[in-house]
Amino acid sequence: MRADEVDIDAPLVGRLVARRFPEWASLPVRRLASSGTENAMFRLGTDLVVRLPRHPGAVADVAHEQRWLPRLGALLPVATPEPVGFGEPDEDFPWPWSVYRWLDGHNPVAGAVAEPERLAEELGACVSALRRLDPQDGPPAHRGVPLTTRDAPTRAALEQLAGRIDTDTVTSLWEQALRAPDHAGSPAWLHGDLSPGNVLVAGGRLSAVIDFGCAGTGDPAVDLIVAWNLLPATARDIFREAVGAGEAEWARGRGWALSISLIQLPYYWHTNPALAENSLHVIAEILAEAG
Repeated sequence: MRADEVDIDAPLVGRLVARRFPEWASLPVRRLASSGTENAMFRLGTDLVVRLPRHPGAVADVAHEQRWLPRLGALLPVATPEPVGFGEPDEDFPWPWSVYRWLDGHNPVAGAVAEPERLAEELGACVSALRRLDPQDGPPAHRGVPLTTRDAPTRAALEQLAGRIDTDTVTSLWEQALRAPDHAGSPAWLHGDLSPGNVLVAGGRLSAVIDFGCAGTGDPAVDLIVAWNLLPATARDIFREAVGAGEAEWARGRGWALSISLIQLPYYWHTNPALAENSLHVIAEILAEAG
């Protein structure tokens, strides 16, 4: 998906693990299928998973998660990745990497959620718990900023999508989102990337939230994106009530969902079909909601 990605395969990961963690050297390594764009994931034995950045832009997230996940995860009502090892760069791989405990579950699929009302309640409880955490000393989240900072890249994406989607109507909806009042409260903790690929379910229940590379403090409205990228319309009010989102925040959350999907769509149209399909889903849901 990017020109600066490095090649990562199971034999490479096996060598890295053997040198850094000889106690795990005999464990089998298997690459995991994922629609993620930042990291490569490899299952290590049955209880561990290795996560490695795929390109330079993802490297800073390694230390970020190693620092903040132990603090955040213990205070949330759902499982989160637990770092158990920190891999250092060596002659075979230029960047740091992580080993985590394995988390059971699978990614839900938008439009095919087994128990959407229950999932809406559980996602709402997780987002609310994250917002209640003490934001002091928390790092500013790059997605915790005013929605207006997204205007230029969103309009550039709309130009690229001319003829593929109804850009006139979508532009009108985007401009409507920009008119929503900015966040007036104190910064709060946010996940920053609540997408189907970062949610795990098991037995019809929310089992884990993963990938905290975007986590930080700021306007938490961005965490409302899951209302459109995963939950059906029938469950949105349940999620909204669980989070306690007012009109302005809900409008900003919808704007974030639209902006993220519009920017992703032309970039991943051919390189990441799963993300492109979800982006189209979000746009369709927001259009339907607007009538």
